[in-house]
Amino acid sequence: MLVSGSHPHVRRFAYSLCASPEDAEDAAQEALIILYRKIGTLRASGALASWMFRIVRNECLRQLRLRTRRAEAIPDSTIASAEEQVMHRLEAERVAAAIAALPEEQRRVLIMRDVQGYSGRMVADLLGLSAAAMKSRLHRARAAIQLSLREPRPEAENEQ
Repeated sequence: MLVSGSHPHVRRFAYSLCASPEDAEDAAQEALIILYRKIGTLRASGALASWMFRIVRNECLRQLRLRTRRAEAIPDSTIASAEEQVMHRLEAERVAAAIAALPEEQRRVLIMRDVQGYSGRMVADLLGLSAAAMKSRLHRARAAIQLSLREPRPEAENEQ
């Protein structure tokens, strides 16, 4: 009865200390479980409130330490450096330029099939083509893109 009556106060206190509402809920729940298990070890009944809030505070600190450890466990290699981000952007720009350089009929087929994800049959129907004509245009578009991307970047030639 004592534990269930103190739950709103414990939650409110946990919300004021913890970094997130989820952590506060977890800390409040854990604190009430600890309080319930160890209530027999309390010597003075007048110290119940301060003891209870100290448990909540300790649980909030434990939640914070857990969150910090999880954040530190993320390897640095998963976070792209500024240089890697620039390289990805430049590569995306090269792909976009290669697609833009395609003839209109190849570009439309390639975008509908590979970018928008339409089925081959749907692309052929939407463009009024036979399945064989659609496949032929798609093959030529993909080959042209691959050829364009194999060519050295103009920036790379300037660096040498």
